[in-house]
Amino acid sequence: MKIGIKIGLSSGPEVTLNNLINIAQDVEARGFASCWMPNIFGLDAISTLGIVGYATQSLELGTAVTPTYPRHPVAMAQQALTSQAAAGGRFVLGIGLSHKFVVEDMFGLDYSKPASHMEEYLEVLQPLLAGESTSHAGAQYRVNATFKVHDAPSKPPVIVAALGPRMLNIAGRLAEGTITWMTGAKTLANHIVPTITQAAAAAGRPTPRVVAGLPVVLTDKPDAARATIAEQLALYGQLPSYKAMLEREGASGPGDIALVGDEATLRKELQSLRDAGVTDLNAAVMELEPGQFDRTLEFLASEMQA
Repeated sequence: MKIGIKIGLSSGPEVTLNNLINIAQDVEARGFASCWMPNIFGLDAISTLGIVGYATQSLELGTAVTPTYPRHPVAMAQQALTSQAAAGGRFVLGIGLSHKFVVEDMFGLDYSKPASHMEEYLEVLQPLLAGESTSHAGAQYRVNATFKVHDAPSKPPVIVAALGPRMLNIAGRLAEGTITWMTGAKTLANHIVPTITQAAAAAGRPTPRVVAGLPVVLTDKPDAARATIAEQLALYGQLPSYKAMLEREGASGPGDIALVGDEATLRKELQSLRDAGVTDLNAAVMELEPGQFDRTLEFLASEMQA
């Protein structure tokens, strides 16, 4: 299992291009495999990671995730290929539906058929990323388009934020994998991994990538850390898609599925993810007390090297 670090976790004033470049360079120097950036209400993640790609050498750079609804799939493909060119082939396009309250209340768009939207979106997007023409006439998109970014060395892989059975089936058939959030090891092992793997196999596709995003804290005060995480990330426990995964896990909230504890405890948690079939950890390292972020990074780096 590869270990990557989530960057740009907020849209606060500290989230600047210079700071993210410095963090990514530090993550790369420590030997991590990847950086993953959410697209929230600050910097655009695809553009930012293209810039970060110019300032790094080996680090894989992925969005976790960019919402599909605000961007036409042709525009998404063009932007992703541009960042793939800037990163020298190290860019991963993570996309997702976002949530009903964002798409309808903030963007003013129709969220009535999210899975159908994603299926059509991928049918338009994937050929364009491969440099092929797209001719699609569906219920939501009618597209005839082609273009090529000549210095993009390869097609960027697409991973989809998929949690429910239908979305996992779509991701298995039409994408290169999935990226999860607020989903514990038992649910990954018993639901996420087998569902998407079976869908990919039935479609004759390679074994899909499963990137698991989880909060991580190295601490000798696990109860206090879990309580703080539960408070700080409470919103995620209320959103329907994440709430369903927490309920599958038997967890009451985000604090229960976070990777929290001392070195021995965290090693067991990491092994449980490997055993579940997770290919990549997207570690959202949290600093709940001074120096904790750096100590947690050092521990995860040592596990990466081991």
